[in-house]
Amino acid sequence: MRDTVFRDRVQPKWFGDNCAFWYRVPVAPQDHAFVLVDAAAKSRRAAFDHEIVAKYLSESLSRTISPKRLPIDGLRFTETHVVIQAAGRQWQLSHDGKEWAAWKQDAPEQITGLSLDPLRVVRRSGSSSQETSIRFENHWTKPVEIFWIDGDGGRQKYANLAVEQSHDQHTFAGHIWLITVDQKPLLMFSAVEQPATVVINAKTVAIGPPRSTERRGRGRPRGRGGVSPDGKWKASIVDHNLQVTSVESGESLMLSKGGSESDGFQSRYYWSPDSQSLVVMQVQQGEQHLVHLIESSPKDQLQPKLHAFNYRKPGDRLPMPRPRLFSMESMRQIEIDESLFANAWSIDELRWKDDSSRFTFLFNPRGHQTLRILAVNRANGEVTVIVDEQPGTFVDYANKKFTYYIEETDELIWMSERDGWNHLYLIDFNDGRVKHQITSGEWIVRGIEKVDLASRQIWFRAGGYYSDQDPYYMHLGRVDFDGENLQMLTEGDGTHRWQFSPDRRWFVDTWSRVDLPPVSELRSATTGEHVCLLEEADWSRLLDIGWTPPERFVAKARDGKTDIYGIIIRPLNFDSKKSYPVIEEIYAGPHGSFVPKAFGRHVRQQRFAELGFIVVRIDGMGTSNRSKAFHDVAWKNIGDAGFPDRMLWMKAAAKRHAEMDLSQVGIYGGSAGGQNALRAVLAHGDFYHVAVADCGCHDNRMDKVWWNELWMSWPIDNHYREQSNVTNAHRLEGKLLLIVGELDRNVDPASTMQVVDALVKADKDFDLLIMPGVGHGAAETAYGSRRRLDFFVRHLHHAEPRR
Repeated sequence: MRDTVFRDRVQPKWFGDNCAFWYRVPVAPQDHAFVLVDAAAKSRRAAFDHEIVAKYLSESLSRTISPKRLPIDGLRFTETHVVIQAAGRQWQLSHDGKEWAAWKQDAPEQITGLSLDPLRVVRRSGSSSQETSIRFENHWTKPVEIFWIDGDGGRQKYANLAVEQSHDQHTFAGHIWLITVDQKPLLMFSAVEQPATVVINAKTVAIGPPRSTERRGRGRPRGRGGVSPDGKWKASIVDHNLQVTSVESGESLMLSKGGSESDGFQSRYYWSPDSQSLVVMQVQQGEQHLVHLIESSPKDQLQPKLHAFNYRKPGDRLPMPRPRLFSMESMRQIEIDESLFANAWSIDELRWKDDSSRFTFLFNPRGHQTLRILAVNRANGEVTVIVDEQPGTFVDYANKKFTYYIEETDELIWMSERDGWNHLYLIDFNDGRVKHQITSGEWIVRGIEKVDLASRQIWFRAGGYYSDQDPYYMHLGRVDFDGENLQMLTEGDGTHRWQFSPDRRWFVDTWSRVDLPPVSELRSATTGEHVCLLEEADWSRLLDIGWTPPERFVAKARDGKTDIYGIIIRPLNFDSKKSYPVIEEIYAGPHGSFVPKAFGRHVRQQRFAELGFIVVRIDGMGTSNRSKAFHDVAWKNIGDAGFPDRMLWMKAAAKRHAEMDLSQVGIYGGSAGGQNALRAVLAHGDFYHVAVADCGCHDNRMDKVWWNELWMSWPIDNHYREQSNVTNAHRLEGKLLLIVGELDRNVDPASTMQVVDALVKADKDFDLLIMPGVGHGAAETAYGSRRRLDFFVRHLHHAEPRR
């Protein structure tokens, strides 16, 4: 399905006074066009006469250049000319197309290039649910290889790219991609939210490979300095205690006595503006939790290697910070009552009031059922509550926390689900009074784009605002601090991504659905007015090969009222008169929602479908980006995984589509999805018949502490054990394949092996694939993926694969 969708991306290259931009758009396999847009004039046209430029470039480069494949990698527009960069050289062309000459001006940095900028330091892929894509183009002299860098820093090869060839790669924002030549690193790039292009040519290659280690200590190094605002004192940590030294005399004084190696003061200093008070954190150290991995087949030696790393798990003793207040006038510690911030998971955002009368901080306790902003009086250490968020379940601090302090007016913009939906509030920062609920309604704020203090306005991402659209579709909105003049700046029935002009007067709005290819429009960021249509994607080639888009399907949840959204993917040769086993791809992690909303080819799912399956993806209750009640289903209940909703959804879909054979249902997933997939055949073996579980966190006590305690809470109680796949392994029904990478640093491989142990003890039949030298996501390797496909063919089609 490669090279089947065109005009699907716009990467604006703004210039001048930010009222104009150009972009290159793919129009056919290997073909592209250059477009110039004038926002003020509401016009879109060809950037130049492509036939004339092809003629001039052919003469200048002494080879035939097609007007549909101009090797241009940068442009600059002036009042009289367009400057064209290609093959490492620059020419200028008059706007009437009559004058062509080498560009003499020595300022190549002023030419705007096409490509994403290469990274300068090595990075690992971050975690994101924001789907996107990268088009890799090789205009260099050698073939290259394309690797994805996983979260553990491992390489996974995705493509070979010959000279003058391109490759479209589905990915996620924040994922890291490495280009190599002859197995040596060449360039590294990070995917962004918008579909983007990576150009590999002499210019980008000249930048060189990224450094092997990240630069440390950005900004002022922590643990150094500590000089008071008036310059009279310097704070430091000596023998785990706080010491201050007079800058003038050099005389030192110990202000604390209780610090120790296990409970010491930290070298980050919070001076009051008037230099009369100092706050330093004292941190009681946690325990180390070493996880050991055996690399059975290392590449550099015959004997196995043992790897050990610190990996804290639920219930472990964690570092516990507490703020300590010191008076420089009395040279003593002011005691603070810790009852309102006991057993802290974190204490962040410590800040002094301008008049030095108090300091405030954000307190997040172990178990995450509270989020507080507390104020401490500097004179007597009295603690008062400014904001106290106590939902009765969890506070999703990892995904739904936003604080914006406005010093000039003593106000705070605060994000909360207190009314049942994720919204913004304007808080009086003196007493915590809610001045205004900025946004409200049965929809949610999904993130903040910008806070403009001058206009007292907020630009934000919204979900569910349009009641007649899928509630997961992303839209751009703007609202005043007092909740007035709320306006959505996007409107099309699909999920939206936007790219602002540098001055934020305009934005390119690209929107799509799983059944509608991208539409790109230029809009005013002030009014939301549609300025001009830029592109409507051409998917005719994709449709010509028999591809049909996923079907969007909605059914009621377990409560009989709430809508559950999912998609249905069919094979290219689909025949409605035939019967197809159904396979669900599952990932029910409560930190997000995972059914695709934007247009895509769904290559992995389509690969399953082409083997004679119908593939479904569903967001059940307990996942995020809906109401608080919808999300709360996961609290202390991660084993639920929305299965009651998923099964009802599939039954409703099969009632409409008789070709869906629910007597043969398979399920697969990785990581949290691996846990879910196994849970399906343990708890719902009467519905799910075949499961493939990759690198699952099968017992939440075995996985990383932050993710699991956020949803399953703390202290560790029986609900952890009750929902463990290890505890429930004896309930296995149907066929099961467990896959795990022996070097998985994301989810402890022992989590899978403990399931294996329980299954053996329960005398259950199952299959196990351990991947030597592989980290997280072993099922996404070529071998792991093939074994997964084979397993479903064997047990749902009851046939041997590839025969």
